[in-house]
Amino acid sequence: MSELNLRAERLDAADALAPLRSRFALDDVVYLDGNSLGALPAHVPDRVADVVRREWGELRIRSWTESGWWTAPERIGDRIAPLVGAAPGQVVVGDSTSVNVFKALVGAVRLAGDDRTEILVDATTFPTDGYIAESAARLTGRTLRALTPDEVPGALGPRTAAVLLNHVDYRTGRLHDLPSLTAAIHAAGALAVWDLCHSAGALPVGLDEHGVDLAVGCTYKYLNGGPGAPAFLYVRRELQPRFDSPLPGWNSHAEPFGMSPRYAPAPGAARGRVGTPDILSMLALEAALDVWDGVDIDAVRAKSLALTDFFLECVAAYTEPGRVEPVTPAEHGRRGSQVSLRCDDAGEVMKRLIEAGVVGDFRQPDVLRFGFTPLYTTFADAERAARILGSLLR
Repeated sequence: MSELNLRAERLDAADALAPLRSRFALDDVVYLDGNSLGALPAHVPDRVADVVRREWGELRIRSWTESGWWTAPERIGDRIAPLVGAAPGQVVVGDSTSVNVFKALVGAVRLAGDDRTEILVDATTFPTDGYIAESAARLTGRTLRALTPDEVPGALGPRTAAVLLNHVDYRTGRLHDLPSLTAAIHAAGALAVWDLCHSAGALPVGLDEHGVDLAVGCTYKYLNGGPGAPAFLYVRRELQPRFDSPLPGWNSHAEPFGMSPRYAPAPGAARGRVGTPDILSMLALEAALDVWDGVDIDAVRAKSLALTDFFLECVAAYTEPGRVEPVTPAEHGRRGSQVSLRCDDAGEVMKRLIEAGVVGDFRQPDVLRFGFTPLYTTFADAERAARILGSLLR
């Protein structure tokens, strides 16, 4: 047994979050793809079965009231809120991340006013965010500039309406400076819209503390809500009375069952709703969030950094010099909860890793990605993944 293997055992034995792993349905595979799809919380299938058989099968339409279906978007939003540093009443769950990015960005431009004629977008963002920013610019008659987050402060000015940024880069795992970038955006009189897909549930976000205006995030990565689970939309409380959603629907009407031909927006977070919610996925997500009971997000962050530190150390020990190159920042303040390695034959290497029982993923053209979910990833997982990677690269 190697020294790194022994260290992994000691680290796991001292890990206060280790008991949480038993809350998930896992096997002997080293699963390091929670930054794409989180593992299944073990109790969720029984909850979904109850929703289908009893709430839908027996109560049927009565479940909209008797089983709390109607209030689920705000109720589940309030479950997510503390994980992203938000007080209750500011997060609503529903629709996809893409739809919520559209609502948030167009809503931010409308809040900024007609004299603000430019949108800035993260040039390194997940492609869909860029596509939606282009559409939002066309629809609102604004111009669009794509910049790296480092370039944003120098590009801000009196014409800037809104800035759409990713908290963690999906390719590299780089963590961007949300507090300072938000402050710079506000100093220019613009609104900050943050995509939290790769940070929600992995690290503290501090939406309220840092005065973020609007934010969106998915729930199927570090929040373990299941494939295609509904996303969330955050609108800062002070902005809610003026938030003008570009997708008004009957669910966000002040009197949804009045069936009025004239739209009147609901107060609060419900203003971010659109149409009938996807109840099965939404209630699976609600059940999945039970794994967070009693969990401190700061402890999750501490373990995340320890795991990624240890994995990088193991990779350096088990691979030949120069065979892989870390592209994830070494500095803790600039690292999310994943490690990305540049490797010439990354696609084939990841295929062989998966065959060997280590599941990560691959991004074009040459990036191996490994996501570390502190609720269930162990230090033994990190050591084993690096050891198998090293053996495959010899």
